[in-house]
Amino acid sequence: MTGVVFDPLIGWSLIWAIAALSAATVGLSLWRGLRGWWLRGLAAVALLIALANPALQRENREALSDIVIAVVDDSASQSVSDRPSQTADALANLRREVAGFANTELREITVPDGTGDMGTRAMTALTEALAEEPSGRIAGVVVLSDGRIHDMDRMPTVPAPVHLLQSGKATDWDRRLIVRNAPAFAIIGEPVSLTLRIEDQGDAPTNGGLAPLTIAIDGGVPMRFDVPLGQDIDLPITLPHGGMNVLQFATTADPTELTDRNNAAVVQINGVRDRLRVLLVSGEPHAGERTWRNLLKSDSAVDLVHFTILRPPEKQDGVPVDELSLIAFPTRELFLEKINDFDLIIFDRYRRRGILPNSYYENIANYVEQGGALLVSSGPEFGTADSIYRSALGDVIPGAPTARVIEEGFVPTVSDLGQRHPVTEGLEDYTDRREDGSAGWGRWFRLMDVVPTPDAEVVMTGSADRPLLVLNRVGDGRVALLTSDQSWLWDRGVEGGGPQLELLRRLAHWMMKEPELEEEALWAEVTGQSIRIIRRTLGDTVGSATVTAPDGSEIQMNLTQTAPGRFETSFDAVDMGLYRIREGDQETVIAAGPAAPKEFEETIATDAVIAPLIEASGGGTLRMEDGTFDVRPVRAGRVASGNGWIGITPRGAYRTAEVAVFPLVPAWLFLILAAVLILAAWLREGRR
Repeated sequence: MTGVVFDPLIGWSLIWAIAALSAATVGLSLWRGLRGWWLRGLAAVALLIALANPALQRENREALSDIVIAVVDDSASQSVSDRPSQTADALANLRREVAGFANTELREITVPDGTGDMGTRAMTALTEALAEEPSGRIAGVVVLSDGRIHDMDRMPTVPAPVHLLQSGKATDWDRRLIVRNAPAFAIIGEPVSLTLRIEDQGDAPTNGGLAPLTIAIDGGVPMRFDVPLGQDIDLPITLPHGGMNVLQFATTADPTELTDRNNAAVVQINGVRDRLRVLLVSGEPHAGERTWRNLLKSDSAVDLVHFTILRPPEKQDGVPVDELSLIAFPTRELFLEKINDFDLIIFDRYRRRGILPNSYYENIANYVEQGGALLVSSGPEFGTADSIYRSALGDVIPGAPTARVIEEGFVPTVSDLGQRHPVTEGLEDYTDRREDGSAGWGRWFRLMDVVPTPDAEVVMTGSADRPLLVLNRVGDGRVALLTSDQSWLWDRGVEGGGPQLELLRRLAHWMMKEPELEEEALWAEVTGQSIRIIRRTLGDTVGSATVTAPDGSEIQMNLTQTAPGRFETSFDAVDMGLYRIREGDQETVIAAGPAAPKEFEETIATDAVIAPLIEASGGGTLRMEDGTFDVRPVRAGRVASGNGWIGITPRGAYRTAEVAVFPLVPAWLFLILAAVLILAAWLREGRR
């Protein structure tokens, strides 16, 4: 390309000032009637041309190709029905059409699922692609998608038409289940309300009516209901236990709907106790009595009722039993009428002394068998004739006393079974170990010799491996027996102390049936897309875990022992959704991401989401199911889409490879010409 350019010898402001002065001078000459005014004007023009320094510029240009960007949606919602084949055919059609344009290339961008359930990030990908190319080369953008784009807030400004090739069919429909306002925490025993809705989207075969709904708790047997379609349902749920409660909701999939990935939802609610009601019955006064009280009162979540016998039985002063307190103690109310209101009953060095009749002990035994919890902290009185073991409680206490009291120092030891039991597992790690590797705990100095019942579990031992902490399940309840009254030595830090608080905390939670302290348990933890499976057992071995993926496929995972009684494995979840894990008779469910990922919240194809970008750029929408289409060139500002065709705007971009500049006339020649004209004007005006 050739053209004239100027390379002034002085600044343009000075040239314009000289031009103005010259024009004023010529005008004055004309007004005064000087005969050489026109020669003066020509001289000024010659002078100004010399100062402007005109030159001939020749450019060597290289044409640049036009770019059409194809944004291919490869997210999960594009995998349903026949959308993959639709998209493949439409992309092949687009490649053929663009290949027919001279000096035009197609840039393809594939958009997978966004990380962390962020959905389809098509606008983010398009923005990044536009940033890599000059805007003057962009001839058009074609988005191949179902239109469910989740980052329209990042919509870029496109200097060319944007078109949507929409997958899906006009007859598509889908049913989805929605659970709203699910809390992360709820109080055990108190109902919490969830809002649930089942709705049909698209060209559904029926409107209204009923849909089946199943509800399963912690992978248990599902409960079936029929609920109305398209209506919000307030569903009251009462959590059955503390810890994590996994609620699974599902509705039956129809063979003709797009997908069943949004037909289920999992809600995980952590069950917490409003208040833990504890009845502490203290017998003979001893140094550890206040320790029990302080320990329980230090927990703000504990409602403590403390029943204390301050008068030792050997004091025979003739005072009736019912007059040993300032006020009458409500034994009937506590042990008969209100006993089921307590979560835990503790007998601390208590002996029978006539205050509680035998019928009360029978009622406590029934309370345990029906799901209550009993902890017996024993002293020397446990082996006497007045021992509570000689009452109806002997049927539930997991150890029979031999009446022998061992008075010697010993360090409590976790038994082999205790290494695997959740109450004492890893308890040695709560203090520094000694050089020989044993727990650095202080000694206790008294132990009651007992014979454990056949089904009892000895998790801690004392002197000569005698039982120190014995656990057992009785009916639906749980019982613990501590055969020493000197756990308070750990609290006082004698000889370094020990983890008394952690031990008693775990013991109480195990008796409260907290899921994280069950002996036989299977659970899973999710970190990103990684699922970690943990199996705890009192046995020495476990089988492989069967993992059922959201698509129904099953894989077998071998579990590796990581600690006594603890087996683990992990895997990466390929798909987001519900995973059911089973090992033996243990089963659990876990959600990798939401049960219904964002890609499956709404699956009916639409152009409404991307419509603002299409309208702003002058583009249009074609449905893939309509078949092949044409790509036509259109001028900027013209209609860029029609029936069966979309348009791109040729840009004609180029790159300048070489520039050559040649002066038109040397500046000195114009200066001589200006001088000659000035002289001629002077001669003419002087009449010579």
